Amino acid sequence: MAGTKALLTLENFINGKFVPCSSYIDSYDPSTGEVYCRVPDSGNEEIEAAVEAARAAFPGWSARSPQERSQVLHRLADLLEKSLEDLAQAESRDQGKTVTLARTMDIPRSVQNFRFFASSILHHTSECTHMDHVDCLHYTLRAPVGIAGLISPWNLPLYLLTWKVAPAIAAGNTVIAKPSELTSVTAWMMCKLLETAGVPPGVVNIVFGTGPKVGEALVSHPEVPLISFTGSQPTAERIAQLSAPHCKKLSLELGGKNPAIIFEDANLEECIPTTVRSSFANQGEICLCTSRIFVQKSIYSEFLKKFVAATRMWKVGIPSDPSANMGALISKAHLEKVRSYVKKARAEGARILCGEGVDTLSLPPKNQAGYFMLPTVITDIKDESCCMKEEIFGPVTCVIPFDSEEEVIQRANSVKYGLAATVWSSNVGRVHRVAKKLQSGLVWTNCWLIRELNLPFGGMKSSGIGREGAKDSYEFFTEVKTITIKH
Repeated sequence: MAGTKALLTLENFINGKFVPCSSYIDSYDPSTGEVYCRVPDSGNEEIEAAVEAARAAFPGWSARSPQERSQVLHRLADLLEKSLEDLAQAESRDQGKTVTLARTMDIPRSVQNFRFFASSILHHTSECTHMDHVDCLHYTLRAPVGIAGLISPWNLPLYLLTWKVAPAIAAGNTVIAKPSELTSVTAWMMCKLLETAGVPPGVVNIVFGTGPKVGEALVSHPEVPLISFTGSQPTAERIAQLSAPHCKKLSLELGGKNPAIIFEDANLEECIPTTVRSSFANQGEICLCTSRIFVQKSIYSEFLKKFVAATRMWKVGIPSDPSANMGALISKAHLEKVRSYVKKARAEGARILCGEGVDTLSLPPKNQAGYFMLPTVITDIKDESCCMKEEIFGPVTCVIPFDSEEEVIQRANSVKYGLAATVWSSNVGRVHRVAKKLQSGLVWTNCWLIRELNLPFGGMKSSGIGREGAKDSYEFFTEVKTITIKH
């Protein structure tokens, strides 16, 4: 292990207190490749303590009215907002993303998550029906499930952690959350605000560590009846295996191989900058990023020329550089994985038009060992290539031509994933027609990543199970019962 002098050392947060751990994991600054933080390497012992705390806190927290819980969420949102700059700086250093992105997207959305669910919890209704011929009234009640196990990923650390914590505690559950061991700092910082916000001890417990050790202990615990997970498909398969003996409720938000379909009547002035952003935002480390760009043949050459030129203008730099569009990838292992896809594409005969292996990346001396990569555009590639089938989760996108509407729908649907898609066309009828036929949980037309949090979020096929959003999250984090009254 690296020397521990001057390293930030995190602690688990259990029952309202920070608790040291017997062993730790090194966490790296992606922009320098150096260890800067020590993360608890938790396991069964810590999960048992968290379960005990969450169990004890559940009766009191679940008994509070929605209005009382809402007030606590609003206070926590206010405290996060006051700490926005500190959180943005920490998120950038921990994850590698630019400070600008953390400041304008990650942390504001984390604040919004608490405010949104603080409001939505006040507006749910129940069902009621009357059967006159038997003099019976039927109605439904919803109650919190109990202890919610929440596992969040490394790409949008606080953003996606709060997207789970907020609806879970708003509905009256207590939670045990496990952030990624690669990006744990902002979760730890949030814990410092919970007491001031009025969150009782044991309602929110955060246990740090790896998936195989602490993640499996959480998922397999018999007193945790519900698991919400965002991450990779192989991990989701393991979660399903461990949950099956206990019949746990599962919400699994997984990967994507998201197509953009650009018809000949698309407005390229809007389409090209948006598609550059949808391909390379957050270093391409967003499950919703575009990685297959289908362009109608009549405009293919024009699009490709302009898209490559715009991609070359997408600046890769140190995360603190306000002019940088992209920072560093999450880890050395992930950088090598992403680069390997470009090598495979080249070996298959594809052309690399810009980025990896084509252009030169200039970085300051202290960042030479960081995990940086230029945005990369691949063309002349077959649909059967692994670069067109597998989720790369990095700044790599493929651009390929198509002829007809029917053809491109079939090709867009030909992968195992079905999370998101974008369609670019000025023909309103075509937009509706194509959106209906695409096997995607979300379809954006003439835009990207505009979210309405009231509506369902989630994917089809191997992109996951379940949906998240105002109504969907409320239903997931509660159990419904039907009550019949004879009169």
